[in-house]
Amino acid sequence: MVEDIDPHIIGITESWATPDISDAELGMTGYVMFRKDRLERRGGGVILYIKESIQAYEIKLEKEAECEEAVWCNIVTGNSTVTVGLVYRSPNISMEENEKIHNAIKEVSKRDCIIMGDFNHGHIQWTSLQSTGREDQEFLKLVQDSFLSQHVLEATRGENVLDIVLS
Repeated sequence: MVEDIDPHIIGITESWATPDISDAELGMTGYVMFRKDRLERRGGGVILYIKESIQAYEIKLEKEAECEEAVWCNIVTGNSTVTVGLVYRSPNISMEENEKIHNAIKEVSKRDCIIMGDFNHGHIQWTSLQSTGREDQEFLKLVQDSFLSQHVLEATRGENVLDIVLS
């Protein structure tokens, strides 16, 4: 499938990769891999693949925005830089980790960015910009206050849009 589509960027959430799985086992020909494994328990984790022909390097965010399951890279295109982030937000996320994700989005949205991932905000109606539930409402407000657009409008799991792309 990857060969047919030939994407420049591939993001995988819930990779289930662990530190004992080598980069060579997860690597894809023609792509540079950036990964963040879940360390404490099974599941989770993210892997971001960026075509080798694209100049990209991993970056670290401010301490209060260091998410457990997110990876951030800068892509250099000519005279500009775009920050690309891949996030997995677990359905049973702690309040502290949820706040870190919000802080990361606030920090990254101040520059040219693409933020993608599985955010597990299933009660947001992205076409009408309405939501139910406190966490979903807070996330929708964050996206709007950060002047970001959400590009995935079709359901990604059942009737819900859980996997999103923000820019």
